[in-house]
Amino acid sequence: MRYESIPNSLFIKNRENFIAQMKPNTIAVLTSNDVKHNNADDVMSFTQNNDLFYLSGIDQEETILVLYPDAQMEENRAIVFVKETNEQMRIWDGEKLTKKQATIVSGIERIEWAQDFEMTLQYMAFEADGFYLGHNEHLKRVTKDQETQQDRMIKWCKGKYPLHEYYRAAKITRDLRPIKSEEEVVLMQKAADISVNSFIRVLKACKPTMKEYELEAELTYNLVKSGASHHAFQPIVASGKNACALHYNTNDAICNDGEMILLDFGVCYANYNSDTTRCLPVNGKFSDRQKEVYSSVLHCLKEGSKYLKPGVLPSAYEAKMAVLVETQLIELGLLDANKVANQDPEKPLYKKYFMHGTAHHIGLDVHDVGLYSRNIEVGMVFTCEPGIYIPEEGIGCRLENDYLITENGNVNLTVAMPIEIEEIEALMNN
Repeated sequence: MRYESIPNSLFIKNRENFIAQMKPNTIAVLTSNDVKHNNADDVMSFTQNNDLFYLSGIDQEETILVLYPDAQMEENRAIVFVKETNEQMRIWDGEKLTKKQATIVSGIERIEWAQDFEMTLQYMAFEADGFYLGHNEHLKRVTKDQETQQDRMIKWCKGKYPLHEYYRAAKITRDLRPIKSEEEVVLMQKAADISVNSFIRVLKACKPTMKEYELEAELTYNLVKSGASHHAFQPIVASGKNACALHYNTNDAICNDGEMILLDFGVCYANYNSDTTRCLPVNGKFSDRQKEVYSSVLHCLKEGSKYLKPGVLPSAYEAKMAVLVETQLIELGLLDANKVANQDPEKPLYKKYFMHGTAHHIGLDVHDVGLYSRNIEVGMVFTCEPGIYIPEEGIGCRLENDYLITENGNVNLTVAMPIEIEEIEALMNN
């Protein structure tokens, strides 16, 4: 792996917390993600099933984790099945994890080859009363119309053992994963630190007439050089009016003199992610109007992030953030105060210039699992990302940091990333 080894104590602790929520005499079976193909014999880079990684640390395809805490035989209480390296694989693709390596990574003593999974499970299945199976239950999942390895496991398991009870592993991980351990925070901080250096590279490289993708290349260079796995998501490098399209990522336009660039990007390090947004002037100096808009958004970020604290319901936080942005829109002359006072509360006027939420869980997923009906708790990590978008002026501005929730408020994991106007201009003109 590109990233430094993670202490297996993290995964041991995660399994203990997961097992504590399992029903008596049940077996949990979690599978890895599929390898996705491009054309011919080429494949996309592999991304692990985050629930499987959370519980085992194994970052390899064709992996299965089995947990049976109430098994009579101790050797059956935790098993990892991994892909066995054969001679052809060794020649073409190189070595996969050995059994000893898999034990070191996961902290699980019993490692078996993937081809032995079905027979091994059968020796335990009829001793158990039910199964916990994994499935992608993310609200924004994009695999809903595509059969995955998890789908195939559910189909196979229910066909093989139809009279057992079945439960949702994702319901447990959804409860556990939002609260980050110290080890996880260290990994997220590493991702954030790589992001900081990447942004500084962009500030020093940016010049008028550059293509947006040239700045994306600066992000990619530093990411790879720093040992990160990949971008946390397709970077947004949006100059001028492109910044008013929230998910613009073609990144092929010219960065013109006098425009502002919105840079929304993240780093995936050891499967943990950062998610940050900054804006910068193409020519190294903000115009007066760009400064006004930027300062308004920065005000909302600084004040709004204070609402991210224990005991606050996310919807209450979002309502307060909306009021902050609405007030700034009035001060910028974009909204009329009288009209705002008499607006239809179901159709707030601010949505013309500010149309998205501003806080989401972040961790193993950029938009990490977690219920937004649950109050903010110590150990959670949220983004804060207010924005103002003015298509008629060709200005789109969003600023975003990542915040660890503590008993005394929050800690900005991306505090080192330049954000003040003077700091950005100084770095660009140095």
